[in-house]
Amino acid sequence: MHQTNFIVREPLLDPKQRVVGYELTWQHNDSMPVTPDDLEALVGFVAGQVNDPDKGWLLRDKILFLEAVPAMLSTDAMYDMPPEHTVLSIKTSELANPDTMSAVQALRAGGVGILLREADLARTGSRLPSIASYIEVRFSGADVGAQARTYAALKDSQVRMVGRPVTSWADFDVCAGLGLDAFVGKLHLTPRPGVAVKGMNPAQTIIMQLMQMVKQNADIQQLEAVLKRDATLSYKLLRFINSAGFGVGREVQSLRQALALLGYTPLYRWLTLLLATASTSGFSPVLLETAVVRGRLAELLALGALGKGEAENVFVAGMFSLLDRLLGLPMKEVLESIQLSDDVVAALLTRGGKYGPYLALAEACELNSNLVASLAAGLNLSPLDVNKAHLSALAWAQNVAA
Repeated sequence: MHQTNFIVREPLLDPKQRVVGYELTWQHNDSMPVTPDDLEALVGFVAGQVNDPDKGWLLRDKILFLEAVPAMLSTDAMYDMPPEHTVLSIKTSELANPDTMSAVQALRAGGVGILLREADLARTGSRLPSIASYIEVRFSGADVGAQARTYAALKDSQVRMVGRPVTSWADFDVCAGLGLDAFVGKLHLTPRPGVAVKGMNPAQTIIMQLMQMVKQNADIQQLEAVLKRDATLSYKLLRFINSAGFGVGREVQSLRQALALLGYTPLYRWLTLLLATASTSGFSPVLLETAVVRGRLAELLALGALGKGEAENVFVAGMFSLLDRLLGLPMKEVLESIQLSDDVVAALLTRGGKYGPYLALAEACELNSNLVASLAAGLNLSPLDVNKAHLSALAWAQNVAA
């Protein structure tokens, strides 16, 4: 399938700031509007990437929200997505057509979620639960609280409310208090205010120390001595090495054996993941998930051109690109406390050097940015390359979280 456009993802947060799902769209370009064929192609492509014939749904408990138009509601592409993980968003005005209404009701009966956009509650109110599982609550710049109250009646129904755009944490709190179920906005890139903890906690300090030692090729006995100072860390390493994914075949019980089996590069990568997830400074889980997806995506984008070893460094750059927000410190300060290669530092500070463009491209996929096409072209990556890597990174992140 020839692709000329790029997938953009936007996380949907629940009131506890966890990611409940992702909205996937083609990048919107004013000069070339998205056609019904494009939307159908997106569903088909996504299904092919994240709904494996053997392994099933690769995104665990995540729901995907996809834009729909009447023409695609009864197409074959719809049957390739698991209904319980699929929500189609459609304009309420389209339901005036009886064929569209019956197609929507058939999808609902089959368990597919329907999100209504631009709904007039006064007109659809009582019939709403039979048609839709979600309704979009759009906020203009005015009083979010007053707007959300008009939807309060829906709290008693089965219909869940998705607010957008929720652009500040203050608005997020108002919406959560009024019973909205999910939120779309760029909040995942904004640190939550009022976070008391600044800098590193003890667990992170030990992880940083281990990372320095791995970079300096310290011997295994020295690494083991530092690991033993943190029981939780030791437990996590043994659990990781004994996990099914690692496939050792026999249970590893000593730290020394675990370190020897793992090897330095994978150990460094594992510590990188751990450093981000060891943040206790009240940041939202969505920030962690974004860091993991971004790191993996940047790595996959770099793999072809740079090879496995260098791509591992790009992963580290991607993971660390949100470390300033996770730790509540300026990036320069973060970099003073850890020794990284010049290429990784250049990528983090200016998106320059050998790795920077891959990180910049991974970031652009989180935003409806016109830079995606030029960044991809500069790296000789086609839209298909980027889109495959994007969905693969999304699936990988779910398994890491688990």
